[in-house]
Amino acid sequence: MQLFDVYSLFDIEPVKGSGSYVYTADGTEYLDLYGGHAVISIGHSHPKYVKAISDQVAKLAFYSNSVKNSLQEELAAKLGKVSGYNDYSLFLCNSGAEANENAMKLASFVTMRKKILAFSKAFHGRTSGAVAATDNPKIQAPFNKTENITFVNLNDIEAVRKELETKEYAAVIIEGIQGVSGIHLPSDSFLKELKNECNKTGTLLILDEIQSGYGRTGKFFAHQYSDIKPDIITSAKGIANGFPFAAVLISPTIEARKGMLGTTFGGNHLGCAAAIAVLDVIDKDNLIENAFNTGEFLISELKKIPEVEEVRGRGLMIGFEVKGWNASDLRKKLLFDHHIFTGGAGERTVRLLPALSLSKDQARKFIESLKNILK
Repeated sequence: MQLFDVYSLFDIEPVKGSGSYVYTADGTEYLDLYGGHAVISIGHSHPKYVKAISDQVAKLAFYSNSVKNSLQEELAAKLGKVSGYNDYSLFLCNSGAEANENAMKLASFVTMRKKILAFSKAFHGRTSGAVAATDNPKIQAPFNKTENITFVNLNDIEAVRKELETKEYAAVIIEGIQGVSGIHLPSDSFLKELKNECNKTGTLLILDEIQSGYGRTGKFFAHQYSDIKPDIITSAKGIANGFPFAAVLISPTIEARKGMLGTTFGGNHLGCAAAIAVLDVIDKDNLIENAFNTGEFLISELKKIPEVEEVRGRGLMIGFEVKGWNASDLRKKLLFDHHIFTGGAGERTVRLLPALSLSKDQARKFIESLKNILK
């Protein structure tokens, strides 16, 4: 049997990691500014994280959600405290797509409406409902296409208002920052107006914070810059530093009922141990503050480079474009000539999604390497 060939792979295999570095079998060191697609939040192989998983797997890795799991309760309490959403409820699942599926289904249950409003260039996942709300026909099979999803342009409040006044929509789903499309931000004023329109029309607001959450932008969630409180928040990626895990945070105005949502593996013991360790490290090591400060430094330094045409982002969620360069070519130069991993989005945008522990010295190393290439 061979692997189903759906990924474009670099001919490099990291076999171990430490902090913001990964290493191949021959010991070659690479600075990781991609974080495995924003997944590595506290750094590779953090000792507290390794110990938490090791200790838990030696006791009990899994049992189903038919029994009490006090680790889930501990995680909920810590997440509420660190995020500022202590009064919300928590549903645990396995991936960002699954979190968004459950969020949209929950909104439909609550409102008894069937339509969802999403935004152009959005990415919400690859499972059936999530990919239907993703503005990319190339990854939508005929089975996924539905009349229940409408797309409008990001930051166009008049278009939103026109759709929501029909009172047909269960929810609006929006990313805290659009990641896959190349780091595009909803304005703070737009998010405030969006929340007001949702309130007026009985529409729930779902904030997809899968890539932009968990401290990446310098706030725990990106939408917290706009001082709004969504009805539902989805989180994954950095939540467990590489262990497959996700969460749905649910407003206290939404009432649960038995059987409304469910999952086999979601909230398992091993995943909870990983997620608790991540929150402990984020809190004790002040990683949200570090993400803000190091991110501000990176954005400032990128803007000083004459060849850099545009820089977008907040904290350590950054996209930039360089005059005369295709993103793929620039990423290959960074990787193979300077041993730096970065991400891409479309033809032009290079994405930086490093661990929240990235230091300014490591950021300087990247800036000097980029300048060297552009000379």
